[in-house]
Amino acid sequence: MVPTFGGNGPAVSLRRHVGLGAQRHRTDRGSHLAQPSVIRESLPMVETSTQRLKDTKREINRRYAKSDDRKALTQVLTALLCLALAWAVAVWSVSVSLWLTAAAVGAIGLFTLRAFALMHECGHRSLFRTQRLNRAFGFVLGVVTGMPQYVWSQHHDYHHAHNGDWEVYRGPYATPSVDEYAAMSGLQQRLYRLKCHFAAAPVVGFVYLIFNPRFRWLMGSIGLVGHVVARRVAESDRSMRSLAAGFTTPYWESWRQYRHMSWNNITLLGVWALMCWKLGPLHFFAIYVISVSLAGGAGVLLFAVQHNFEHSYASDTERWDRDYGTIHGTSFLVLPNWLNWFTANIGYHHIHHLSAQIPNYRLVGCHGEYEGLFAEVTRLKLRHVRHALKYMLWDPRARRIISLAEYRRQMVATDRVWAQPERRPIGFNGYSG
Repeated sequence: MVPTFGGNGPAVSLRRHVGLGAQRHRTDRGSHLAQPSVIRESLPMVETSTQRLKDTKREINRRYAKSDDRKALTQVLTALLCLALAWAVAVWSVSVSLWLTAAAVGAIGLFTLRAFALMHECGHRSLFRTQRLNRAFGFVLGVVTGMPQYVWSQHHDYHHAHNGDWEVYRGPYATPSVDEYAAMSGLQQRLYRLKCHFAAAPVVGFVYLIFNPRFRWLMGSIGLVGHVVARRVAESDRSMRSLAAGFTTPYWESWRQYRHMSWNNITLLGVWALMCWKLGPLHFFAIYVISVSLAGGAGVLLFAVQHNFEHSYASDTERWDRDYGTIHGTSFLVLPNWLNWFTANIGYHHIHHLSAQIPNYRLVGCHGEYEGLFAEVTRLKLRHVRHALKYMLWDPRARRIISLAEYRRQMVATDRVWAQPERRPIGFNGYSG
C-alpha cells in the first residue's frame, strides 16, 4: 500500500485498458520513439563528480549526520504553536474580515507544510537523536498533517532506496513510461495531463492528505471486519486473532502498519469531532479542508519537481546507479529564505538524498562546504516549477524524463518513418493486429 495520489510502488502496465490490436500497434510504435543518438547521449558515464561523491559520502555523513534534540524540539514546538495561533486568528477573523480569514488560512497551510516536513524527518530518524522522540513527535505531526507517519515513512524509505530507478518508483504522480502513455485511451491521457497541471495541485493535496489516508483505512477495516465475521460463522471454534491473521489487503502491508493507521485516524477523527463541537462543522471544515489541501498541493509540487524536471535521470533497474541519480536525478530548489524555513530546507534535496540522516538544520552548511561536488546538480527556482511540471513521461530507452511536447515530436517523427516502407522496422507487415 502506498498512501499517495498516484501510487509510488512498481508501475502497473496500463495496456490492459486497450484492445489487443491497438496495444500491439501503439507499443510497437512507442518502442521506436527514442533515436539512437539520443540514447548514446543520455547513457551515464562514471563522471568525475559522481566518483568524487562516492568517495566523499562517508566523510560527509560523519561530519553532518548529527541530530540535536534542542534544535529539533524548538522546531517542532515553534511550528505547532504558530499553527495554533494561525488557527485562532482564522476563527476570530471570520466575524471581522474575510480577507484576514483568507490570509490566516494561507498561514495555516504554510505551517501545516512545515509540520509535514518535520514529520518527514522523524520518519528518517534524523530530527531527534533517539528513536523514541522521533516516533513520539512523528505521530503528533502525523495527526496534525493527516498522514499516518509510520506507514508513510516506510514507503518514503523505499523511494530513497531506489532514487533514480524509475522501473520500480514513479513519484507522486505515478509517471508512466512513453509506452504506457501510448497505450492509454484518450480519456486516460487527458486525466493524467490534468492531474499533473499546476492548477490541479490543491485537488491532489486534498486526495493526498485528507481523502486517501481515511479511505484506505476505512476500506481495509471494513474488509477486515467482513473477513472475520464470515470466517467466524464457518469456524466458530477459532479465536478472533487467528481469524484476523489470515486476512490480506492491498491497503496495508503488515499489522504494525494497520495499528499506526488506526491510531492516527482515530486520534484525528477525535480532533475533528472536538473542533466541530467548538466551532461548528461548516466553519471548521471550511478552514481545515482549504488549508490542508493547499499544504498538500504545495508539498506534492515541490516533491515532484525535485525529481521530474527537464531530462532528469530516470534509469531502469539493470543500469541504475544510485549516486548518479543523486546528482543528475535530483534537483536543488533555490528558494527564498522564508520558504526554506517553511519547507525545512527540503530544497537542498541533493544533500538529503546523499544522506537522509542529515537533519534539516545542517543541510545548508553541508551544501556550502561541499558545493563543488554538486556543480552538475540541476538548479531550479520558483519560476521554473511550472516548466518542470511539463516533464511528465519516462523514456526508458533514453533513460530520462521527457515532456509531452517531446513525446509528440517523437510520435510525428515515428509516423514519418512508418509511412515510408523502405524505412519501416524489419518484420513490419503493415497490420496493427
